[in-house]
Amino acid sequence: LERTQPLLPMGLGYVEGVTHDYVRHGTATLFAALNVANGQVISRVRQKHRHQEFLDFLRQIDQQTPPELQLHLIVDNYSTHKRAKVKAWLARHPRFELHFTPTYSSWLNQVERWFALISERAIRRNSFTSVHQLRQQIELFVKRYNADATPFRWAATANSILQKIEKIAKRIYATG
Repeated sequence: LERTQPLLPMGLGYVEGVTHDYVRHGTATLFAALNVANGQVISRVRQKHRHQEFLDFLRQIDQQTPPELQLHLIVDNYSTHKRAKVKAWLARHPRFELHFTPTYSSWLNQVERWFALISERAIRRNSFTSVHQLRQQIELFVKRYNADATPFRWAATANSILQKIEKIAKRIYATG
């Protein structure tokens, strides 16, 4: 997104201003796999988010991780992850196991925290005149992030997480 006006700097008594008007020069999809043990990210930026691009990303993960590792991928319920060609590829690559997050529970997937981080630090306050420029910014962020990556640490207790899941389950399965 290219902002139609420059950022207004923060001043005494008021916050930084960002116009809500923008020019859209196209879209990009960011695929990311977070290694929860060391914080490193494998990423791929593509123009679309179809099963073909997801399969390319799975192949990239396969190439960039040691072959002896079992890989557990936490994914949302997007239909791309459940296509027949994806299931067939996974059947031929048994070291990959997909785990689907429950509806309304993306917070369970630690890569979502990383997506928030890249959005805050590299995307939200910027203005991009092309998808190519956006892609370059994302790739630069990933490179710099991986140079000093550390794992995310859960701040919540197990009990607070279980209480949140119970609350969500009641909302989902409530009758009447």
